Amino acid sequence: MHREAQWRSCYVNNKHAMNKNNSYVLDSADNLNFLYACRNNLLKFGIHFPAPSGSSYWLGSDGTPCTDRERETWITARMAHVYSLASMLGMEGAKDLASKAISGLSNELYDEIYGGWYAAVTPKGTGHGPKQCYAHAFVILAACSAELAGIPGAAELRKRAEAVYDQYFWQDELGLSVDSWNREFTILDTYRGLNANMHTVEAFLADADATGQIVYRERAGKIIAHVIRWAKNADWRIPEHYNEKWSIDKDFHKDQPDDKFKPYGVTPGHGIEWARLILQWALSTFKSSADYEQYLEASINLYHRAMEDGWNVDGKPGIVYTTDWNGCPVIHDRMHWTLAEAINTSAVLFHVTHQQRYADDYYDFMKYLDEKVWDHNKGSWFHRLDKDNRVVETGWSGKCDLYHATQSTLIPLYSPAVSIAAAVQNKMFFTGIG
Repeated sequence: MHREAQWRSCYVNNKHAMNKNNSYVLDSADNLNFLYACRNNLLKFGIHFPAPSGSSYWLGSDGTPCTDRERETWITARMAHVYSLASMLGMEGAKDLASKAISGLSNELYDEIYGGWYAAVTPKGTGHGPKQCYAHAFVILAACSAELAGIPGAAELRKRAEAVYDQYFWQDELGLSVDSWNREFTILDTYRGLNANMHTVEAFLADADATGQIVYRERAGKIIAHVIRWAKNADWRIPEHYNEKWSIDKDFHKDQPDDKFKPYGVTPGHGIEWARLILQWALSTFKSSADYEQYLEASINLYHRAMEDGWNVDGKPGIVYTTDWNGCPVIHDRMHWTLAEAINTSAVLFHVTHQQRYADDYYDFMKYLDEKVWDHNKGSWFHRLDKDNRVVETGWSGKCDLYHATQSTLIPLYSPAVSIAAAVQNKMFFTGIG
C-alpha cells in the first residue's frame, strides 16, 4: 500500500472536501486506504470459490460455496482474473487460487469433443449449455491476466481461447461478434447483442496489452465504431438487442423485462461501462488529445445520459437497472456492478478532463458504496438492492463473484489507457494525462 501511496496526488478542492469524509475524495490518501480496505475485504471473502476440479462455486451471502449449484464458466473466468490481479498485488495464496481456476477452465469446463467452453457444469461435473460469446470473452480475459501473473497453463489457455473465438464468434467483415451456438457449433442463434460485444472489447484490449497483438486493439475499435453510431442515433442510450441482420430490436424481452442477461430496454450501467472502455481504447490507440477528442466526447455523452436517466432518479440513491427509450425507469433495482462501473468511469473522466464534476460524482458513489452496498457484516458487496436499497435475493442470490467490485478498487488508481491486469503488473499508476 505504501508503494501505491507514493504515486498518488491529492485533490481536495471539491464541494465534499470541507467537513466531509475524505475517505471518499478521489486521489486522497484516505481514499487510497478506503479502496485498499475494500479490496482486501473482497479478496478475503472469495477464497473458498474453487471446487476440487478448479471451476468456481457460486458463493452465498457469507462466502460459503453453494455446492448444489452449477459451476459456470463466466464466473470461473472472472475469479481467475481477480485472483491473478491479487497475485500480482502480492496477496498470499492468490497465485494458487488463480491456478486452480485456470485449471478448471483448461479441463472440466472445456468441451474436449466439440471444442469451446460449456456454459456450466452440473454439481456432478457434467458439462452442458450453449457455447456463449460472453463466457468465451471472459476466458480470454482470464487467460491474459493469468499469463501476466505467471500462472502455469495460462498462455496455452489464451491461445486456445483465441482460436475458438476467432473461428466461431468474431465476424471480421462486420467488425462484430455473434452471440451463441449450440454445443456442437452447428447452429448459430439468431440473436445478436452488445453485452457480449462489450466484454469482447474488454478482452481484446486486455489481449493487446498482455501480448502485443495489435489486431485485437483494432478489432475493439471496429466494435466501438458501431456502438457509438447506434448510441448517437438513440440520444446516447445504447440499444442492446439485435436480430441476425444487426437490426435493432427495441421491444426485445418487453414481456420479461427483468431477464438476467438480456433485460428489456436500456441499461444505464452499460452506458457507463462503455464510456470507460471507449476512452481506454482511444487513449491506447492515439498519441494526441486531438486524435481521441471525438471518442472522449462520445464517452462523456454516454456517461451523462446514463447518469441523467439512472442515478438517484426515484428519490433514493443508486443507479436503476433499466429504463425505457425515454429514460423512464423500468427495473428500479440497483445492481452492484453498475456502481462499480460508475466508480471506475467517474475516476477516469476526472483524470482525463480534470473537471470537478466527475470527482464530485466519485465522492457520491464512494459514500453510497460505504453506506448501502458494502456488506460490512458478512463481507463483499450486496449484489442487488431494491428501490429502497434493501437487499434482494431473487435472480442474483448470494455474492457469486468479485470481478466488478475488485476492479473498482484498482481502476481509479491506474492509467486509464491500459487494461487493469497489465497496469497492475507494470505498476502503471495514474500520473496525469496530456
